[in-house]
Amino acid sequence: MNVEYDLCSMGIMVGVISFLGFVVENLWLLVTKGYINNRNMTAPFLLGYGLLVVAIYILLGIPSKTVIWALSDKRISKKLNIALYFLICMIIVSVGEILLGNIVEKLCGIEYWNYSYLPMHIGKYTSIPTSIGFAAIITFFMDNCFVPIMTAISNIPHDARRIIAIVLIIVMTLDFIQSFRVMIMTHDFNCKWQIPVHSSRKFLLHGK
Repeated sequence: MNVEYDLCSMGIMVGVISFLGFVVENLWLLVTKGYINNRNMTAPFLLGYGLLVVAIYILLGIPSKTVIWALSDKRISKKLNIALYFLICMIIVSVGEILLGNIVEKLCGIEYWNYSYLPMHIGKYTSIPTSIGFAAIITFFMDNCFVPIMTAISNIPHDARRIIAIVLIIVMTLDFIQSFRVMIMTHDFNCKWQIPVHSSRKFLLHGK
């Protein structure tokens, strides 16, 4: 894959997506459990999301501009291209969830999450519905949001872009290391704050 953006821009995008991952996970908590929390981190970034999505970009590009691994000499349709992109994202998400969940459980002695209550779960760390959901979000984001956001980032002056990228990467990396250090040492979640928002959950689920 011919990556079109410089390392500083990609580093900032890792930060943007890591923040969006933090927001998405808290929205899921809000709807399903009626609270939000720090998601085991101190800063509002989930580094795994940023690294995963940028890695998908490096590997596959964006859905509307790539013919995945040239199945033949003929160009495939955009719809089929997006379907293949979605399918590969779904596989990557499923494998990633299984690896992350089991590694954290082994290192920290905690059950990081559990999808056993969902239909079509594959073990406790992944399921067909959640993989479909994440793959759909990633595919939509890559096809509609990735380029506009990267264009905006690339328009930041180079020196400022480099400083922002370095600060973001350092903050996210140190926070990730420290948070997992705490979990490994305590064999417990690194919960620093939790805010109940039951009224919001009631509104989201019932509309009143």
